[in-house]
Amino acid sequence: MIGAGQAGLAASWHLLQRGIHHAVLDANAAPGGAWQHRWDSLTMDDVHGVADLPDAPAPERSAEAANVVVPDYFGDYERRHALPVERPVRVTRVDSEGDVLVVRSFDRSWRTRTLVNATGTWTRPFVPHYPGIAQFGGEQFHTAHYPGREDLRGKRVLVVGGGASAVQFLGEVAPVAETLWVTRREPVWRDDDFDREAGLAAVTMVEERGRQGLPPASVVSVTGLALRPQEEAAAALGAYERRPMFARIERDGVRWADGSYEPVDVILWATGFRAAIDHLAPLGLRSPEGGIALVPVAGNVQGATTAAKDPRVQLVGYGPSASTIGASRAGRQAAKAVERHLLAEAGSFGHQDGAERH
Repeated sequence: MIGAGQAGLAASWHLLQRGIHHAVLDANAAPGGAWQHRWDSLTMDDVHGVADLPDAPAPERSAEAANVVVPDYFGDYERRHALPVERPVRVTRVDSEGDVLVVRSFDRSWRTRTLVNATGTWTRPFVPHYPGIAQFGGEQFHTAHYPGREDLRGKRVLVVGGGASAVQFLGEVAPVAETLWVTRREPVWRDDDFDREAGLAAVTMVEERGRQGLPPASVVSVTGLALRPQEEAAAALGAYERRPMFARIERDGVRWADGSYEPVDVILWATGFRAAIDHLAPLGLRSPEGGIALVPVAGNVQGATTAAKDPRVQLVGYGPSASTIGASRAGRQAAKAVERHLLAEAGSFGHQDGAERH
């Protein structure tokens, strides 16, 4: 298995329950997955929610920093359940040698008959290219490197992006700095209750993209945006008056399509992430559309984990399971798929070894 975030830990627990020997290779030096890298001002009250890991209720909402609380939760979970995590191990590529997959990390390798990939997106921040981006003389940050609002106090900050992170950044920064918000498309605001039925419909839309082999879209991208109470002050300041995208970036600001100019000190790119799956490229899993097609699971839209082009490979925290709740559920589904594959291959319960290190 590759990755020890929410999805990886859930899958590992379910594999242990089935008596399947495996190793979990994690690139981080400490437990916590992507949570340990989030900005200090993000509290447990701010996050959309952390799902329960199997046999372990998630931490409650609080004013404590999420980048402390969640890594502590993950670390305790690893220790209490004796999950076989090895770190830091950065996987560089996965090759297929006959019936065996070879997972490589520089001068080390592991041979395995199945693979669960749980690498998420945090290590693949996406910044779109705009003319002049390299000539900007101010500061540029992506969500993955957001320094916190105190570093932006008193500056003129341009927030780029139409997702939940952009809304949160504006809510935090607007009271202490002058902000501008630009998005490619008009934001879709939601003021109704987002109930279970609406959530299922949103995830189903994401799952359909996975079925077609399209690059995954985030669940948030189909749910719409909502302002939380802590963002009301920013709303009163006009922070959510969106402007269309600029035409180019210049040394001290941006130029709009009509030729007008806007000076800014900071560009904050809240433009999302891409799936961290480059190490799987040698397996040829991508469809012509650019994504990895997943085999649908009847009655379980978040349970699609098996790569259509290679049933030995399970992807969790990818596509329809790219949320904390979806990732935990997908971990169970992936473990079941691994068990089915091993039993079909071995023909008995006596040959359920997962990974062998070399």
